[in-house]
Amino acid sequence: MTSLAGKRIVLGVSGGIAAYKAVEICRRLMDEGAHVIPVLTKGATRFVGRTTFDALASERVQMSLFDEDDPIPHTTLGQTADCVLVAPATARVIGAYAAGISSDLLTATLIATRAPVVVCPAMHTEMWEHPAVAHNIATLAERGVHIVGPESGRLAGGDEGAGRLSSPADVVAAVSRVLDVGEKRSDMAGLSVVVTAGGTREPIDPVRYIGNHSSGKQGYAFAEEAAGRGASVTIVTTVDRPGPLGATVASGVTVVRVDTAEEMAAATADAAKDADVVIMAAAVADFRPVDPAGVKLKKRDGVPAIELEPTPDILASLGASKPEGQILIGFAAETCDVADNAAAKLNGKGADYIVANDVTAESAGFAHDTNEVLVLASDGRAHSVGLRSKRQVAQAVLDLVVADRDGRADVR
Repeated sequence: MTSLAGKRIVLGVSGGIAAYKAVEICRRLMDEGAHVIPVLTKGATRFVGRTTFDALASERVQMSLFDEDDPIPHTTLGQTADCVLVAPATARVIGAYAAGISSDLLTATLIATRAPVVVCPAMHTEMWEHPAVAHNIATLAERGVHIVGPESGRLAGGDEGAGRLSSPADVVAAVSRVLDVGEKRSDMAGLSVVVTAGGTREPIDPVRYIGNHSSGKQGYAFAEEAAGRGASVTIVTTVDRPGPLGATVASGVTVVRVDTAEEMAAATADAAKDADVVIMAAAVADFRPVDPAGVKLKKRDGVPAIELEPTPDILASLGASKPEGQILIGFAAETCDVADNAAAKLNGKGADYIVANDVTAESAGFAHDTNEVLVLASDGRAHSVGLRSKRQVAQAVLDLVVADRDGRADVR
């Protein structure tokens, strides 16, 4: 029996260019055994034809609050659905849903249902990053709505940036997780995991600091993936959870906030003492000012002479004191000679794995929602993880960790 067999899914499609991907989402839901009822907005039909969904879905397309055979179609849809999925969700639909405005059949159904709701935003970067959209997304998340994506990549008109609809496979997988019918992964249950995230800030004066472009997205992806697989997770981080959801993190994740490399070193060393897995995803500054100024430096006083000194090498310290059975994962953000630099780091730090990536690559590295990495293991294995979401990168690496632990005779 397929994972969504018998589940009634209302598939809401709103009027954005990504509406064409909803056809594939519909097909995949059907392949998983779901009973799919498509609800299209008037705008959606400017991008996709209702005949397509009539042919693919379990029922014919519904569009109107008043022209259907059912006198209260939104109530019937809302009450009988196991899940309401909106893909793509435009800024208009997101805003109407957050404000409780039922201006069409889709928004009325969203307000009329008590079933789980999955919203998959898709829009241009400028719209996605608008404070009003961010506020509406945060509001929906606080109410328990499941937000999937968006990803970064090519947008309409040839633009690049955040706002692309998540892949149909990711959308359908999210529905399975929400309905608790997908593959249940508890392969990290009982494990203690420590993750670091974000770039450290080394003060020059009370206003300025030496830092880097790390957003913390990859570290948070590891923390939430590990928690989702049953681990008890501590994330030592310089940033709140990236994106419109702000500081909202998965249950089972304890957040420890720090700023400098020295603070991160102390907090990580303390958390790692009894950890089964330590994942050093943070971008730790290599140098810091020796003597930060106590007051703001003024341009009128000329260019300051700033003497630098190395920061603590957290990964090497953890590698030197690693308890038996603990798995230590380091990261290498590179701009050239990725494999060689990663191998040198692996050999010199006492880590079990190094996850390396080229931060100059398109749609990978700092601030992106996607990444592609090379994973080197201390026993000589090499694993290439192609471009995908950072959560999927975390999943691939943790799959290696679980397999590694299962194959060890000396794990605690």
